[in-house]
Amino acid sequence: MAKVLVLYYSSYGHIELMAFAIAEGIRKSGAEVDIKRVPETVPQSVASDAGFKLHQTAPVATVDELANYDGIVLGTGTRFGRISSQMAAFLDQAGGLWASGALNGKVGAAFTASASQHGGQETTLFSLITNLLHFGMTIVGLPYSFQGQLGVDEVKGGSPYGATTIADGDGSRLPSEVELEGARHQGELVGMTAQKLFG
Repeated sequence: MAKVLVLYYSSYGHIELMAFAIAEGIRKSGAEVDIKRVPETVPQSVASDAGFKLHQTAPVATVDELANYDGIVLGTGTRFGRISSQMAAFLDQAGGLWASGALNGKVGAAFTASASQHGGQETTLFSLITNLLHFGMTIVGLPYSFQGQLGVDEVKGGSPYGATTIADGDGSRLPSEVELEGARHQGELVGMTAQKLFG
């Protein structure tokens, strides 16, 4: 059975919710899944004052653990159209895995969130995907087999490059059912691909 890691960073809980939806889809494919998060780098007093969600159930990952998985799905919110510094700091420590080729041929995917509809979701997804490609991974996006990302009947995230959600400027908007279903769909595709390659 293939084993997939959903690895995320979430300041306010939006990406955390998406990570659990991705994991649901992976389980539906029959693959095994772990959900972990990258370490917080902001001082606790600053994070607390900013209203960060500091108590999340997912354990904190270490870089060395990445080699134990057949697939890795990365998720982080956008920061000025790019990935968060917390996720970047974690991935920057993975040079040893890159040098040894430990992730070559494994499955990779990405998901994100932004405050606005045009807040840099696709550039953030590409930033995550670029890391995964440098690790030698095979990328799974969110193709239009997920029809929920089409149409303009409601505000919604979603991109062929990965599942997304829109949080609004004050963070008050949680992922919609359509966005969560997109995450589940992408997770199922990741799991199916990992199962075909490693199951």
